[in-house]
Amino acid sequence: MLDRLNHVALAVPDLDAAARRYRETLGAKVGAPQPLPEHGVTVVFVELGNTKVELLEPLGENSPIAAFLAKNPKGGMHHVCYEVADIVAARDQLLGQGARILGDGEPKIGAHGRPVLFVHPGDMFGTLTELEEV
Repeated sequence: MLDRLNHVALAVPDLDAAARRYRETLGAKVGAPQPLPEHGVTVVFVELGNTKVELLEPLGENSPIAAFLAKNPKGGMHHVCYEVADIVAARDQLLGQGARILGDGEPKIGAHGRPVLFVHPGDMFGTLTELEEV
């Protein structure tokens, strides 16, 4: 089911400051901010040779990232994202094995314009896991 690691997502309290640190301190290539209102976040991708780091900032008070930052005010790792060839088949396989899919269970369009869904962290060793169809 899984292909490659697409990205590791870090929740940050200040997206501009985090992007600047990656760009200026680490010399990384950092993309432009992308607001994703349907997910309640603004994201920036840090491009690496073999994967990406996604920096997440809350977009509004009801953002799941706002709740995460309330518990982790300095930020931290939020989720990992793996690529899959067929997101519906992956979802159905996970559901068949008793895993929980967050939300209504239907894929939504993510930051890369592709279908994504999230697997409950309780079913993945405490790690929120995103699947992205490629």
